[in-house]
This record gives sequence, structure tokens and C-alpha cells, in this order.
Amino acid sequence: MKGAEKMVILDISADIANCDIYPGDPPVKIETERSMGEGAECNLSAIYTGLHNGTHADAPLHFVEDGMTIDEMPLEKFIGECTVLDVPEGPITGDYVERKFPRNKERILIKSGGKAYFHETAATELAYMKIKLIGTDALSVGTAGAQSGTHRAFLREDIAILEGLNLGEVQPGEYFLMAQPLKIGGAEAAPVRAVLVADYIFWSKGR
Repeated sequence: MKGAEKMVILDISADIANCDIYPGDPPVKIETERSMGEGAECNLSAIYTGLHNGTHADAPLHFVEDGMTIDEMPLEKFIGECTVLDVPEGPITGDYVERKFPRNKERILIKSGGKAYFHETAATELAYMKIKLIGTDALSVGTAGAQSGTHRAFLREDIAILEGLNLGEVQPGEYFLMAQPLKIGGAEAAPVRAVLVADYIFWSKGR
């Protein structure tokens, strides 16, 4: 392609084999079923993991009875332009969202070193702003003892949630997000390999 430039891709996914686990969730187990080092013709492994370990997406079913499952969620929620915001640690309130969050953004990822979380008022405010997706580098959008209200405020409006992002090397700004969850029928969540494209790429049929 004449004049083509290399796409700049930032991997914002945690290594599921070495990730922090939310307290009480099942740990990750990877077992070797076959090994070429032991004479097998190929290497073959099996994995057991909770669906909320590492970088993952929550579907409405996680906290909303009869809500959409992860395989039912429209993929366009997880693909498109997004904004990365640097926020201080601690609670993000509705007032903070009103004062500090940008308007007319469909996907927002928050960077706090994993130490910020949404108060239910903030989730309600963002739902009012009609976002499609919210993401965080914390293990959860909520905090211990206050998970239900925050999650429901997002999920009852069918807002996709990304948790466990790795944003340590990402600067605040505008990006193109690709974070499709695994297709797991009937599940309330799924692992995600999330990436950001750091430059603007435009696709067309004739290109």
C-alpha cells in the first residue's frame, strides 16, 4: 500500500496467568495436558479461570436478572473511538463526572493505577450521558461493599464494562479501542484481549 504507515497498537490487557484476583474469586489454573518435552507430538494446555479474572467484560446479566448475556452484547460497543482519562485514586462521584468528564464520548477508560472506583451517582451520571462503554484499570468499577449499585447503574442501561485494564503505559487522550469479549453463550462475563490504536486509521472498501 503506497504511503502506508505502521499501525501503532498498545496492548492494554493483563496477563491472565499472572493477574491480580478479586477477593473471593476463583484463581487461575493452567495445566499441561501434553508436552513435547515429555515425548508428545505437540504441546497442549488447559485453563480454568473465573470469568472476571484479568482483563474482562461484564454483561448486564452479571447484576441484572434476565439481562443480556455476553454473547448477546453488540460488538460495536467494544470497538470504536475512546477517551482515556487520568483520575485521582478514591471514589469518582457524580459531581466529579459532571465537572471533569468530557461530553459526547461513547467510550471512556479511566486510569488511576487501579485505585479509583465509581460511586453509584457517577455511574448514574455517565448513563445519563449515553455512553456505550466504561473501562477501568481497577479490578472492578465498584468497591468492596458497594458493588451492586454501581454495576446496576451501568448494566441496566446496557453499558458495557471493561475491568482489569493495563493502562500503565498509556497517556491520556483519544484512541481507537478494540476489546471484543470471547463468545461464551449464556455467560455474564468473558475475558478480553483489549488494544488501543494510537493513531487514526480509516478503513474503506477501495483501500
